[in-house]
Amino acid sequence: MLYLFLRRFFVAPIVKLFFRPRVSGLENIPETGPALLVSNHLAFSDSIFLPVAVPRQIVFPAKSEYFTGPGLKGKLVATFFRSIGQIPIDRSGGRASLAALNTGLEILGKGELFGIYPEGTRSPDGRLYKGKTGVARMAIVAGVPVIPVAMIDTEKINPPGTMVPKWFVKEPGRRLPRLVRPGVAIGKPLDFSRYEGMERDRFVLRSVTDEIMYALMELSGQEYVDMYAAKAKDLIKAGENVDDHLKPRLDDTKAS
Repeated sequence: MLYLFLRRFFVAPIVKLFFRPRVSGLENIPETGPALLVSNHLAFSDSIFLPVAVPRQIVFPAKSEYFTGPGLKGKLVATFFRSIGQIPIDRSGGRASLAALNTGLEILGKGELFGIYPEGTRSPDGRLYKGKTGVARMAIVAGVPVIPVAMIDTEKINPPGTMVPKWFVKEPGRRLPRLVRPGVAIGKPLDFSRYEGMERDRFVLRSVTDEIMYALMELSGQEYVDMYAAKAKDLIKAGENVDDHLKPRLDDTKAS
């Protein structure tokens, strides 16, 4: 299979040689059978470093734009993403998103690993944002282990707006650039079998999603922001401060 060839003889050797990713928790990935891998999303390269770290193939949803580009370049890009096991996902919501979730269920039904980013898009500032409940619906319906995965420092070598990771990074306060080794921390599986048959309960979906995001927060060490990342990006694009639009915490309310 082209995926295995590219991973073993092209992508993995380059990534391991130049970036030397730090990987922990591989024992939490089942050797066989389906599992849902849920990860924070800091950079475009998350979908490169994570598959390289895990011995088994992970099927990831990719933005539908990668599959619909015009001309020869668009066809080549679409062919590349399909050849490495990526599937298109429409993030506009509604029936299109439901179809993407059903595709994920099909992948899991075949006994494969399916990877998903609950935030729905990359973090605009390195913080962990509110998860979308589609991940909870998939977890409950599929009845498979949910494995939290924390990507660490990938935003430093692959900042927002860039496609190609940097080998060396110039950081504030440092005279010379340094090699930043991305981290992949794989947590222990989460079991949501107690919610079987409750995938239509929005309170259950929110609770399961929040539990997943809490696990990611603990694993990654990120600050959690109770706002969807897409909204945060819109605010930043409009020149506004994300923190000014956050709901006050209970302790802040009491203090005032």
